Amino acid sequence: MLSRPKVTLKLATSLDGKIALANGDSEWITGRAAREAGRRLRGSHDAICVGANTAIIDNPQLTARIHGLSDPVRVIFDSRLRLLPESNLVQTAEATPLWIFCCNHESKKADTLKSRGVTLLPVFHDNGLSIEAALDMLFRRHIKTLLLEGGGQLTAGFLRLGVIDRIEWFRAPIILGGDGRSGIGNLGIEDLDMAHTFNRVSVEGLGRDVHEVYERII
Repeated sequence: MLSRPKVTLKLATSLDGKIALANGDSEWITGRAAREAGRRLRGSHDAICVGANTAIIDNPQLTARIHGLSDPVRVIFDSRLRLLPESNLVQTAEATPLWIFCCNHESKKADTLKSRGVTLLPVFHDNGLSIEAALDMLFRRHIKTLLLEGGGQLTAGFLRLGVIDRIEWFRAPIILGGDGRSGIGNLGIEDLDMAHTFNRVSVEGLGRDVHEVYERII
């Protein structure tokens, strides 16, 4: 039995696995049907998480925005508390829970965030935030399912730890090239035997896009 949330990675990329142009432009890579399916995924999970860069650059709300679906708890991995009080996430923290994993939760910035309804959760080790400790804390806070929506470095960290159980991959029929931003950061793989392997369990067309579902090989 898992003592951590079941983790689903959601990706919306080009055919070559890019999530944005080199300048950060990503709106919109996939079409309307794929975006709606992605929002439904949010409504079917207890919590959703992204890294600090994604939260700052995209300034998302991370809500389902579909009638009848509950919004997940929003979780941000932000070791240095770079998220601005003016961000959409903080501005809506009173209405929809916002939890931030950080290294320092005692500062003027921390006090400001907490006054806006943000919950700060310190989980750190020598090299920064501990994903393993964060997952343990989420599980103890009754989060049983977690949707990971990026960015590339956080996704790579989850993969290196071996805690991604399912992938929901939406791919648009476009190619952005090597200067585009990758959906997954460096994994340090030096041999194909070290590659992370998944089984594809379904595939369907969503307008011009393709939605593939993969499950981890145990």
